[in-house]
Amino acid sequence: MAVAILIPVSFFLVVFGITYLYYSTRNRERMALIEKGADASIFNKGRSENASPVWKIFILNFALLLIGIGLAIFIASVLVATIGVLSEVAYPGTIFLMAGISLLVGFFVSKKLSN
Repeated sequence: MAVAILIPVSFFLVVFGITYLYYSTRNRERMALIEKGADASIFNKGRSENASPVWKIFILNFALLLIGIGLAIFIASVLVATIGVLSEVAYPGTIFLMAGISLLVGFFVSKKLSN
């Protein structure tokens, strides 16, 4: 019973610890750069006007992933019905294959959009 409560508590402690370390380290790094006389505009350097927003790339990749999974389920059902492949093999195999292909296509499309 006591072990069951330790799992969620330790999960939230780990998430809090990682978040705290990230922000405190970032703050120390920025303060060190400012003390050395660096211009504060370097913190906004990665944000350019012609770059695609992150949410557009995320939605594109997520949509391609869902399309790939849907197509994989269709292909697997065709394989099971026509060729007689075991459904325990056909469904996971085609889902992983098509999900990987769709994420690869999403990578190349988002790379082309960012250029």
